[in-house]
Amino acid sequence: MFSRNDFNIWAVLKNCIGKELSKITMPVVFNEPLSFLQRMTEYMEYARLLRVASEQPTPLERLKYVSAFAVSALASNWERLGKPFNPLLGETYELTRPDFRIICEQVSHHPPISAFHADSDSFRFHGSIHPKLKFWGKSVEIQPKGVVTVEFPKLNEAYSWSNVNCCVHNVIVGKLWIEQYGMMEVVSHQHGMKATLNFKPSGWNNKDLHRVEGHITDRNKRKTHFLYGKWTEFIKCTDYVSYEEYIKENAHKFRRSGDDRSKSPNESPGNTPRKVLSKLNSLKMSSFKSLSIQESDDIPEPSEGDIPKSDSTYSIDIPNSVTLWEAEPRPSNTADFYQFTNFAMSLNQLEDRMKQPRALCPTDSRLRPDIRKLEQGDLDGAAAEKTRLEEKQRENRKKSKKAQEDLVVFPRWFKQDINSHTKQEDWIYKGGYWERNDDNLELDIF
Repeated sequence: MFSRNDFNIWAVLKNCIGKELSKITMPVVFNEPLSFLQRMTEYMEYARLLRVASEQPTPLERLKYVSAFAVSALASNWERLGKPFNPLLGETYELTRPDFRIICEQVSHHPPISAFHADSDSFRFHGSIHPKLKFWGKSVEIQPKGVVTVEFPKLNEAYSWSNVNCCVHNVIVGKLWIEQYGMMEVVSHQHGMKATLNFKPSGWNNKDLHRVEGHITDRNKRKTHFLYGKWTEFIKCTDYVSYEEYIKENAHKFRRSGDDRSKSPNESPGNTPRKVLSKLNSLKMSSFKSLSIQESDDIPEPSEGDIPKSDSTYSIDIPNSVTLWEAEPRPSNTADFYQFTNFAMSLNQLEDRMKQPRALCPTDSRLRPDIRKLEQGDLDGAAAEKTRLEEKQRENRKKSKKAQEDLVVFPRWFKQDINSHTKQEDWIYKGGYWERNDDNLELDIF
């Protein structure tokens, strides 16, 4: 990856405070060489948890592993400070692994909405994401609007949840760092059970850095199990009696004092003070660092732009706990390659079978020239291709307005419909992608 230290992000962002970032054109140096469709596919890194869940004997045990999967889907975000490329309307991405296959499509341009559908012998996982990004002066907040659903068809069960907010701190000055925060509810639609997970904002209460805590309730709203861990590392589960006994002797590990309670990041971020803005305007270019992906000003940030350190004093290991999920270690050279996991590093690979005629849809993200050039280290070429693709997309929209009947109308693989489990409007897979029976395989969006 390129060093971003010599690029003045403030020159780009100073007119964007409080605005939606999806309409702002960012310099390509702040991108990572993946499309958002590929980034969304990273939900599947720990797809084996869904297979394990489907093999559990009771709905309670299945809910535990589905909840662990929901947390694991966020683990690759840690230290990932590059912005994925915005997908073009009609862009697709497919991935096949031994335990699942997934198809993603950019189904809407304004607003930008990405839909996906993954399946295997034991589960289906689908949903749509409408990411909203806002810049709040010192941080960028990402709100992944949308609901995702897991189905176990053989068991006639479904679970759904929404992802929590993400925030990138120290966008202007200091070292960037990222956190996830907010409440996540994993709902079991058939059995009335629910896992409620609290992704804690760190503030400067370091014991809460990365921490996730929550509980499972039965259909009578009685708490039966306690879930805890870190979204960057692991999730464990124990029965609620063991948790209550543990907390009696370790209350300091859970309770916040009034002095160190930080304001909730779920409140609306305030406007950046004029003093801060004037100080930012006076800074030299060498002071500026790179772009990241989340958060709001309500969480205190250090004046020197440091990163909070996890406090090992507050490690929690409750008796009778079972580890549901542990994150895989990242490769040793991850810092040189956009902090990618091994799974992420594989997503842009063009396998030999994909190079055969009609083996890969021509709209697949692997074929985007701007992403490929950035991956190869050609920054100027990537910027030129990114501009060309954006202009081509605008021209295609103009043509489609003039002659809609002669053009393929996107989306091709998904349709808006009601999710039968959440009863909300969603993007549902129409089928047909893997059969490749479409006559319009020569679509040219790149």
